[in-house]
Amino acid sequence: RTDELSEEVSRLRTGVAERLDGGGRESAIAFVQDVSGIDLVAAALVVDYLRAGRAALGGVLPTHDDIVFERFFDETGGMQLIVHAPLGARINRALGLGLRKKFCLTFDFELQAAASNDAVLLSLGPQHSFPLEDVPGFLRSHNVQDAVSQAVLRSPMFTARWRWNLNRSLAVLRRKGGRQNPFNIQRMEAADLMAAVFPSLAACQDNAPAGPIEIPDHPLVRETLGDCLNEAMDIEGLRAMLRRFEQGTVRLHFVDTVEPSVLSHEILGGAPFTYLDEDTEIGERRSRAVPLRRGLPVEARELGRLDPDAIARVRAEAIPEVRDADELHDVLLSLLATRPRPDWTEHFEALASRGRSFAVHRPGDGDVLWGATERRGELEVLFPGARFIPDHSLPPSLRGALDPAEADEAAVMAVRGHLDVSGPVTVEDMAAATGLSGPSVTIALEALRASGFAVSGHFEPEHGDQWCARRLLARIHAYTRERRRAAVRPISQEEWQAFLEGFWHVASGTQLHGRAGLAEVIEQLQGSEWPAGEWERVFAERVESYRPEWLDDLCLSGEVVWGRLSVLEPASDGDDSAIDRPRWTGKTPSRRTPITFMLRQDLPWLLQAHRGTEQPAEPTAGSGRDVLDALRVHGALFHSDLQAVTDSLPADVEEGLWDGVARGLITADGWGALRSLLGARSRFARRQRPQRRPGSRGRQARWARAVEGRWTLLPSAAPIDEVEELAEMVAWQLLLRWGVVFRDVYLKERLAMPWREILWALRRLEARGLIRGGHFVSGVTGEQFAQETTIPMLRPGRVHTSRAALSSASSV
Repeated sequence: RTDELSEEVSRLRTGVAERLDGGGRESAIAFVQDVSGIDLVAAALVVDYLRAGRAALGGVLPTHDDIVFERFFDETGGMQLIVHAPLGARINRALGLGLRKKFCLTFDFELQAAASNDAVLLSLGPQHSFPLEDVPGFLRSHNVQDAVSQAVLRSPMFTARWRWNLNRSLAVLRRKGGRQNPFNIQRMEAADLMAAVFPSLAACQDNAPAGPIEIPDHPLVRETLGDCLNEAMDIEGLRAMLRRFEQGTVRLHFVDTVEPSVLSHEILGGAPFTYLDEDTEIGERRSRAVPLRRGLPVEARELGRLDPDAIARVRAEAIPEVRDADELHDVLLSLLATRPRPDWTEHFEALASRGRSFAVHRPGDGDVLWGATERRGELEVLFPGARFIPDHSLPPSLRGALDPAEADEAAVMAVRGHLDVSGPVTVEDMAAATGLSGPSVTIALEALRASGFAVSGHFEPEHGDQWCARRLLARIHAYTRERRRAAVRPISQEEWQAFLEGFWHVASGTQLHGRAGLAEVIEQLQGSEWPAGEWERVFAERVESYRPEWLDDLCLSGEVVWGRLSVLEPASDGDDSAIDRPRWTGKTPSRRTPITFMLRQDLPWLLQAHRGTEQPAEPTAGSGRDVLDALRVHGALFHSDLQAVTDSLPADVEEGLWDGVARGLITADGWGALRSLLGARSRFARRQRPQRRPGSRGRQARWARAVEGRWTLLPSAAPIDEVEELAEMVAWQLLLRWGVVFRDVYLKERLAMPWREILWALRRLEARGLIRGGHFVSGVTGEQFAQETTIPMLRPGRVHTSRAALSSASSV
């Protein structure tokens, strides 16, 4: 990426951050659209991505003027350090190689490193411990070129450009004797020339002298090194950036997080061309041991906050369990000195009677500590003039005082022992536990940090700066992640199907009761189309002692309406030859025609969500046309009124009504009207026969009299202009019907609204705290969402697999 493009990226981020603070998300989206010319959907994705990264990094968005240093643990107990700097790959490569070299010189360990246009990654091991604020000082503008030059010599970058320059200078030929020179032969020849021109780089490292590699003054070496520093990298750009660091014109931010921010995902999953160290298989990269969250968080989350319960749990686990005198003796050996504890008094007295421990009385304040006899030398240099009671005679191997200069080593031993069994502590707490002074504890902690044993940070905000053993801190991070994940442990597909059985009130003991229960079932299933002839069975499964009269009451009272939402045949909206052809009535009465029930108040948004901008095509001829015209002119009509208005036979009216129902144009006040219409199937089938049997005319009259309720047009709805409002209504309905919503559930619905709108609505609801996102069902991909009241029902052990659940789910 060029410098100019990197500057534009930085300006874009700065503009987004300013507008998120001033005008909110909508203002930032409009700004991105205006600057880049992309559409609304893409701009919203960009803003949401940057907003999520900004929230995770403490409210800072990395730019040319704001560089963010982020550090977090991986699954191996090591740590990943990411420098968020959108400076372009050339500067970031130089920065990564320079930092990698300084880490190598400081800790004597080689690191895996990577660099991209927006970040630098350093994979730290368990032995690396240092204040995050010290990282910018590892490189200085006056010596950065020397450090990067030494670092690049053993990188794949130098080797590749060395071979390229040998080819260009014809020192190694690509073709010999009119034939292609094999690539492996070219590599061998390049290695031989390296040994001749640059022997210190090709020499055995066991015999190499300490210190930097001496770079020979050879044209090919100078050319290759110059290409690496100025083409593959931008050493002058890095020097200018470091000079800004030193002058304080760049704001530096330091963040310790529990999990990586979304801005770090790109470099953590970087391709091999981003690697700065020797060629390594992707599976061997430490960065691949970092678990990454799927999807974007939609609210500002403090990733750096550790779970207080996890800290308390680790503290409880770290306290040594003393069951006898021997175990107490082992504890005293590791702690060097500790405060008396009432529950250990009996074991301590047993050790003292055998000459294996004593009480240490410090001079002056009379403070008392316990110690093991074997540690008397260390305790004497730590507490000069202290009295040891009882004063045991030491064996010859333990006699003789230590050199007072070894007091710092003894303090490190004592602090290390206490840090290993205490969890996060402050300097004051450690001084009180060990009996040492505050400065002595601070020096010991710094020595432990340099060795990689201790880590400092703000682990509990109310306690300020704290220190913790690395292994215990890694366990706290792991428990924090476990607690978040275990809050909703995903259930299997079989358990998911069994959950649906209870959630849909099909399981034994979960059925609802009475007319109110039927209304609740309709509210849950509204918008889901089932065959018309199956609805009575569906209600009977979910409502105890179901009675058809309850459904008629709900329909006739106006609370519930039925009809077809999906569009069987959309109406033409332009010039088409099909417009000139008459569309005759031709929908045969069938129990398989898809129908749904809806609460009348929800009909407008359900129509728009299922049909979008499409409208069902109307018949242009036949009985269906006659019935539609009659209902449009006269309003709701009984079956007998339709016969009179259309001057048609009862069977023709029934055929026209059914055609309107199947097209999603007609409904009725009561469900009994459709029951009667379904009962006319046999008569309709007999009408298609060439001959009628005697007596059929009388039965036709009797069936006609069985039709009940008024027929009317399915109400049309005024469109909802706010797409977000409609998407949230659909999201709530899916949550009510399925309990857990993900893309596979959406595909089972016949919705005109795209999944992305519903997904964004679910994220907004999660941001408001109304629902929760997570991984609830295993075996499915993508983000998943559920209501808080549903989550306890999803815990393993709360659901049981049954065949009825599987059949019910498959029928939907």
